[in-house]
Amino acid sequence: MHSHHSPVTVVVIGHDDAAHVTDAVRSALGQGPAVREVVAVDDCSTDGSAGLLDRLAAGEPRVRVIRHPVNSGGCGTPRNTGLDAVTAPYVMFLDSDDVLPPGAVDALLAAATGADAQVAAGLCVRRELPSGREVPWEPGLYAAPAVLDRPAHRPRLVHDTLCVNKLYATALLREHGIRFPDGRFPYEDFVFTARVWAAAPRVALVPDRVYVWHVRRSARRLSISLDRAGIDNWHARTHACRTAHDILLGAGQKRLARRARAKFLDHELRMYARELPLRDEDYRRRWWAHTRAFLADYDAADWARDPLAPGRLIGRVVLASPEPCDLPRLRELAARPARLCPPYARARDGTPCWSAGLPGITLEPLLTRPVPFLPLAVDAEPRPHARGLRLGLRLHELYGRVAQAGPETVEVEWRHRERDGVALRRTVPLRASGPDTWAAETTVRPDRLATLGTGAWDLRLRVRFRDGSSRRATAHAPTGPGLLRRRAVPSPRHGVVLVRPYATHSGSLALRVATGVRGVVPVLRGRLWRLLH
Repeated sequence: MHSHHSPVTVVVIGHDDAAHVTDAVRSALGQGPAVREVVAVDDCSTDGSAGLLDRLAAGEPRVRVIRHPVNSGGCGTPRNTGLDAVTAPYVMFLDSDDVLPPGAVDALLAAATGADAQVAAGLCVRRELPSGREVPWEPGLYAAPAVLDRPAHRPRLVHDTLCVNKLYATALLREHGIRFPDGRFPYEDFVFTARVWAAAPRVALVPDRVYVWHVRRSARRLSISLDRAGIDNWHARTHACRTAHDILLGAGQKRLARRARAKFLDHELRMYARELPLRDEDYRRRWWAHTRAFLADYDAADWARDPLAPGRLIGRVVLASPEPCDLPRLRELAARPARLCPPYARARDGTPCWSAGLPGITLEPLLTRPVPFLPLAVDAEPRPHARGLRLGLRLHELYGRVAQAGPETVEVEWRHRERDGVALRRTVPLRASGPDTWAAETTVRPDRLATLGTGAWDLRLRVRFRDGSSRRATAHAPTGPGLLRRRAVPSPRHGVVLVRPYATHSGSLALRVATGVRGVVPVLRGRLWRLLH
């Protein structure tokens, strides 16, 4: 085939992924005649992956297999091997456990050639398996087609660190020597993408789905992005972020470099701070010390823009305290949407501050922050009820701002975690229950939830104020013993429904719903155990 008619090479990399690699290669071949070749790089697999690829290549002339004699230890080296073998004008990358959706290559190629762009990028969706639930990655970037003369015209691009949802002009990569870090280098795509943006290419963006990222949380071997329990993962992540920043700064892309630092605060720091209460004491101390050293390089301008943004406030607390502190409160602040939970302190001059122990961290901007952006704190208390649960909600004051805004109602939404668009909503009044709180109550009918779908249901709130403005919020789950007990509720439709309130990793209240005898057995077993002991 001639390059004019088949201008794209897809590089597929894999190691010991016999269960998925053929699906990945077939998804690339299924893109049609625009794909000249699929270069499959096997990184010294021992599970039969290479044999599967060889059999595919025997029946499909567009497949070329390259086998590493020794495992490289990372994803960068096999991608570089594939890049060296590319013969087409454009190249894409695909991991062995993911797939390209139909039409992905055509959409990116049309955008690149139509706009004379050296990079075309589209929407990636994270598909949770086995449920199939899909979550778009950086959807705001790909809401509508766009052509950018250079990446600096849309600094948000640095938030999309994926290398796989993009089509690259081969000449661009070779002219600028853009490659992946070799060997064991987690988050290698952070560095590769920074090198691409540092080259200041013309970029075309499309709203089309161009990549399906499979997320297997129960896999025997977790992906690097999911395997965050060890401190080495945090070290690797910060190293990749610092390297990406330095690449952009060294190329004179100061605006992008500044945005990369802001992205670390808003994304990486919040995500890992949210998980800190789950880690042991040794991890927390090492994480805290390493993060303080990393943030010491930030300058005044990095902190000046929106100093009460959750990531910036978390970073300021870390820098101000030599030892880990306020971890439950930081977890709440790191949630989305952020919650600033009591106690609320004031410095000696009456200025709002983080805490009595850290009065130097001022919260004064809260006094003028727009109401729809206040980090509201709401507590939830599920209580037994004849037909299910009675949900009590308590909204906390925040330095007088809540009373000033006048909360009137709260929209209570139970949203099914795995089924997009499936939700139950009800609006209830908020009433003052003391000098510093407002309360609301509503019932939860587990049989209605079960009819719409078993599994996990997340609680989402929208507080509405006197002037018509509103603020999204989540509710903090109670932490006392016995407050999140499972219940079996009779149901005309299902016989019996089991409902179990629980706290998510970020501390929000959620429900898990099951139906029938199978769902009730664990409850009965637990009650029997308590009776016997």
